[in-house]
Amino acid sequence: MAAALLSIALMVLDHRRNHLEHLRSTLAVLLYPVQYLAALPVLLSESAGNAIINRNQLQSERDRLEEENLLLRARLQKFEALEAENMRLRGLLDSSFKVGDRVLIAELIAVEQDPFRQQVLINKGETSGAFEGQPVLDANAVVGQVTHINPFTASVLLITDAAHALPVQVNRNGLRTIALGTGLINRLELPHLPNNADIQVGDLLVTSGLGGGFPPGYPVAEVIEVRRVPGQPFAAVIAQTTAHLDRIREVLLVWTLDPGNRPAIQAGTDEPSRETTTEPAKEAVE
Repeated sequence: MAAALLSIALMVLDHRRNHLEHLRSTLAVLLYPVQYLAALPVLLSESAGNAIINRNQLQSERDRLEEENLLLRARLQKFEALEAENMRLRGLLDSSFKVGDRVLIAELIAVEQDPFRQQVLINKGETSGAFEGQPVLDANAVVGQVTHINPFTASVLLITDAAHALPVQVNRNGLRTIALGTGLINRLELPHLPNNADIQVGDLLVTSGLGGGFPPGYPVAEVIEVRRVPGQPFAAVIAQTTAHLDRIREVLLVWTLDPGNRPAIQAGTDEPSRETTTEPAKEAVE
């Protein structure tokens, strides 16, 4: 009974006069550690549960992002390959406009594995109108010459093959000579230039048009070395091909010659002789 009366009295005093506010604040400060310790197990359990959920979510998100990153990187590789192919095709199309003749784009499908042969196989043949002795270019310069045709494929002998000879001239002064393949993928030699010939490093070699194998004016190579040995009749001249023969993926087949001017190909062989690449054919190759 006394406790009830005391409670009522305290409630009235607190409601009317707010005399117990300071006491309440003091008791709240004193009781906070007890309240915190009482609630701590619940807080720890909730925190642990959230940590486990967050870790599982993060692990799932990480796995998903890794898979997405892998797919995107694979697609990026394909896009980069497509972009490179697009650039090459643009270069070929731009080159075809510069050539101003009828051209056909062909793709490489095989490369000769013999280290002593510089030859490739393309996916255009007789059904596409390709013919033996036909000039082959890339976006930069002369690549080679068709030596053997099938209905759907053709073999192209690169200008760097040791069995290939190409009539060229120095673009700077018109000096004519023969560029012979060395068997190296990007090297040509000019073997019969006198020591006093007007040729120097940096000179651009272009097709001369002599012999009927290639039309005149196509870039072939750039002179990178000229050695004049006293007492020797000829200078040693080395040129580097302008075409990227080790990286080509697409080439241009060019129709610029009349049938009567197409070069002859030795019967029973897959490559032209040095004589037939520098002299006109006696018979038309149909």
